[in-house]
Amino acid sequence: MKIMRPLILISNDDGYHSKGIRGLVSMVKDFADVLVCAPESARSGYSCAFSAEPPLRLKRRHNMGEDVEVWSCNGTPVDCVKLAVDQFCRDRKPDMILGGINHGDNSTVNAHYSGTMGVAMEGCMKNIPSIAFSNCNYDPEAEQDNLTDYVRKIVKKVLAEGLPKGVCLNVNFPNRQTFEGVKACRMTYGQWVNEIVKEHHPRGYDYYWVVGQYRNEEPNAEDGDQWAIDHGYVAITPTTMDLTAYEMMEKVKSWKL
Repeated sequence: MKIMRPLILISNDDGYHSKGIRGLVSMVKDFADVLVCAPESARSGYSCAFSAEPPLRLKRRHNMGEDVEVWSCNGTPVDCVKLAVDQFCRDRKPDMILGGINHGDNSTVNAHYSGTMGVAMEGCMKNIPSIAFSNCNYDPEAEQDNLTDYVRKIVKKVLAEGLPKGVCLNVNFPNRQTFEGVKACRMTYGQWVNEIVKEHHPRGYDYYWVVGQYRNEEPNAEDGDQWAIDHGYVAITPTTMDLTAYEMMEKVKSWKL
């Protein structure tokens, strides 16, 4: 009897043509069947957004290797996952959904904005084990070979053991060639500051650039993902879909309203 290999759906927020997604495909295609459905161009910062109004289109692209079918979509990363599951996976549900490899840091509060994390969260909401991979090197041509061993081990571990319902993984690699190891982390508290630059157009109107700097509000928190990355560790942050603040819920129950 033929043993079926796992099916992995891969998307990202940098576009189907990015070096990061091609690298991720190459890292897992020898032990899994892989399907790619990713945005036609960069969609960074789209988080879990989906297209409620404009119609979506799919376009077949050149395969990545002999057997890896590639599709692009004019929508968001979440649109890509929704379309791929509905149109291409009706007869075979993916065993895993992967986002990435992102060109840039998606640790700490960046996870809330990230389209790469949007891929993993959408998969998680569909009860499919999902992982987002990000490289803290922002160069779109950055090499990914040094991430291979860790990516393969993490993917194989989750394929073998699964993830709890409502939990996905946010994995961030420091911008360096070698790593100190893997560290399980929580999300670091921080915020973006000085986010808006105002300019005046020669035609008489103001316009604005969203920029900013990240401020780490707990730089010495050794259990946080930012500390791990800053000290050379691959940060793995289990992320839950349940946004309920349970302690506050108990307090609200006591309110006399």
